[in-house]
Amino acid sequence: MNDELHNRTVNQDVRELGALVGDTIREQASRDDFETVETLRTASIAYRNGDADSRQGLHQILDRLRPDRESIVARGFTTYFELINLAEERERVRAIRSASQEQSLGDSLEVAAEALAEVDEHTAKRVLEDVLIEPTFTAHPTEARRKTVKSKLRSVGVDLETLDERDLTDKERSHVDRDIESEVVSLWQTPQVRYRQPEPTDEAINVQWYLENTIFDVVGEVYDEFEEALSKAGHDIDVPKLFEFRSWAGSDRDGNPYVTPEVTAETLDRQRRVVLERYRDALKRLSGVLSQDGSRIDVGEAFEKSLSADRERLPGVARAAEDRYPREPYRQKLKLMRERINRIDDVRPGGYEDSTEFRADLDVLAESAAENGGQSVVNAHVDPLRRQVDTFGFSLASLDLRDHQENHTEAVAEALALEGIDYRELSEEERIETLTEAVVQDEPVIDPGALYRDEGADLSETARTVLELFARLADWQAEYGDDAIDTYAISMTEEPSHVLEVLFLAEQAGVIALPEHSGIDIVPLLETEYALSGARRIMGTLFENEAYSQALDARGDTQEIMLGYSDSNKENGFLAANWSLYDNQRRLAEITDDFDVTMRLFHGRGGSISRGGGPMNEALLALPNESVSGQVKFTEQGEAIAEKYANPRIAERNIEQMVNAQVRARKRALDEPEEDVREEWTGAMETMADAAREEYRDLLESDGFVSYFEQATPITVIEELNLGSRPASRSEERSVEDLRAIPWVFSWTQSRCILPGWYALAAGIDAYLDSGGDVADLREMYDEWPFFRTTLDNAALALARTEMEIAAEYAGLAESSLAETFFPRIEREYERASELVTEIAGRDALVRRDWLEESLRRRNPYVDPLNLLQTHLLGQTHRTDVEERTLRLTVKGIAAGMKNTG
Repeated sequence: MNDELHNRTVNQDVRELGALVGDTIREQASRDDFETVETLRTASIAYRNGDADSRQGLHQILDRLRPDRESIVARGFTTYFELINLAEERERVRAIRSASQEQSLGDSLEVAAEALAEVDEHTAKRVLEDVLIEPTFTAHPTEARRKTVKSKLRSVGVDLETLDERDLTDKERSHVDRDIESEVVSLWQTPQVRYRQPEPTDEAINVQWYLENTIFDVVGEVYDEFEEALSKAGHDIDVPKLFEFRSWAGSDRDGNPYVTPEVTAETLDRQRRVVLERYRDALKRLSGVLSQDGSRIDVGEAFEKSLSADRERLPGVARAAEDRYPREPYRQKLKLMRERINRIDDVRPGGYEDSTEFRADLDVLAESAAENGGQSVVNAHVDPLRRQVDTFGFSLASLDLRDHQENHTEAVAEALALEGIDYRELSEEERIETLTEAVVQDEPVIDPGALYRDEGADLSETARTVLELFARLADWQAEYGDDAIDTYAISMTEEPSHVLEVLFLAEQAGVIALPEHSGIDIVPLLETEYALSGARRIMGTLFENEAYSQALDARGDTQEIMLGYSDSNKENGFLAANWSLYDNQRRLAEITDDFDVTMRLFHGRGGSISRGGGPMNEALLALPNESVSGQVKFTEQGEAIAEKYANPRIAERNIEQMVNAQVRARKRALDEPEEDVREEWTGAMETMADAAREEYRDLLESDGFVSYFEQATPITVIEELNLGSRPASRSEERSVEDLRAIPWVFSWTQSRCILPGWYALAAGIDAYLDSGGDVADLREMYDEWPFFRTTLDNAALALARTEMEIAAEYAGLAESSLAETFFPRIEREYERASELVTEIAGRDALVRRDWLEESLRRRNPYVDPLNLLQTHLLGQTHRTDVEERTLRLTVKGIAAGMKNTG
């Protein structure tokens, strides 16, 4: 690492922050409390280092603790992890800066530019024009920290950056040290556990924070650096729009009745206000830069024409601008542009109609300034703003609507029943025919707006809300523009009619007017095995449908299809789900290609390995070539958002890696439209996936497994935590199928048995070996097939984070008959999977990332006491209010220590 760039190391940060936590406990609680925490810490380290034969000493200490001291212990270790996470974040920034300085980043924009240097300029432009990356922020409840806590931690992070990257005097350093100490004390005194459930608006504001405070400022730098890298590689290309950001926060209704149309309206309004304020600030700064004397430059005909049009549009403002900025035409123009921004949501005329008009004004300004020798000014100040407008428009992030297909079916059935049509009794073919005829005929069948307002109409609350949503969607698009809210995802899509129901409701509401206009992309979410295996039946029927084909044509013949990683994994297990998703992506590409439709895959990934998580750049490069159209969309969820986008340098690096991966993947897809995957490899995967699915389903369907899961994980505690606005289960039933994927994974992660990330992997591989397969063939697959390598590497990460000794403590909470039945079975699968992964990958350890191994060594001795305290509390028949709060706090602390929830 380049020591000249930094003043500190991660070990120094960890040591000083850890000492500060100790000082705070001693001062804010008591010396005895500090000694208790210290004894637990040293005993845990001693066992990990082999200096103690068992954890019996830890248990004895915990068994003797009073409830108030248990709370201090939980708070102490939780606070430690919150701060150590900042230290590791700072180390990530050091690594990025040093590697950038040394030009050794392997997945950088420079590497992407070098890949494009291998082809002619026409092909390079084709690749870049095809690429569109759409990270989509969701409000899924996996962020365990309160917003107040995050704010305090961010302040400490900024102070660490100051210490690390600036040369300070002794006095300056003492001031920073004082600020850090005060924030840690304040953090200690701040409640860690939410006392109320967050509302959807809270979640939307949380997502908006990252967009406004970090992402907005880094996008221009990414484009600037990429164009510079391309120029050095020999291509003089103006990079087109490569990415945009989208959000579900405030608009995703699937399973969350609290996301009302009012919440969506409020989110749209707030996001617009935020982004317009950022543009106003940017124009004000530009006015301080573009102060050229008009008598000494020729602004050009295009600029004069644009300024003249503004003067006619806003004569009063123009006169005031001339008085304030005589002979400064650029400043006059900027003043008028600010006024046009101000009037976008104003009753007064003259505001910009859309962001395209604003972008055109910036183009005129940039061209005039460049022609007058101000290209450096344009590069530094105007171009970043132009890129921001391209990326964020007037909406900050476009919203996707989402709801469960059952709700649409209910709304359509009830609305059509009022017209004498018994939709529920129709067959699938009859439903398709009815919906198609309703869409293509001239006369509307229903009026969603009038229906939901009619209090006397015989409608359920579900149907009324769905009808209101579509009616108001038309109003939102009229007010904010189509781009502000232009996608509708349908959960649990299993039939063509599920898609046509949304088409029907949108068309009846005026959002779609065929054949000329469709204001939304309708996105089926395929997440069950039935839906994935029936993809040709579903999509082929739609592509051939008279109404849907017209809507698709109005959207440029681009079909977005969402794949659900979380529920697919929960239904089929890790290996079978990964293979099914990969194989079905190839099949979907074949289907869309047959119908000459461009496919945009939407990957519904979570933060954890079992929910599709893992390094995004590796995931993009591991997609089958057939599926890489250049356009790709994926969810960013929970704590993964904070990890990737809270720090500006890490956010920029994350975006850089995504661009690198997608550019290279698209170039590879053009070079090799069909990935050359050997038939024996796909045959091996079929064998492994079938056996793995059978083993996984057998575990879940075994008598007593649900009871074991309830008793050997903290699921009952997690369900009561105020993590998100959405209920943890889809109904009141207790079953794995009914439980949402997030608490399912969260519970196993807390118990340090990350079963969803690896269970049945060994069963699948052994089935292949038992059928005549060879480890040497698997090693060849690992070396040469990105999909297989990424799958095994992700499983290795989940295995490395699993601690079976700690998991055994949780298993001990279950009835002995259940523990004896299930834990040995799970443990055997873990041990065999670890053995096979290392053997196939050809390495001694599960992971070969030095930073991860170091992080695990640093964290594990500190997570262990929290796990043991949690099992101690879970094992009590009755808990006081203090103990209940402590138990919940252990969940937060373990999540911080594992750096993962669900």
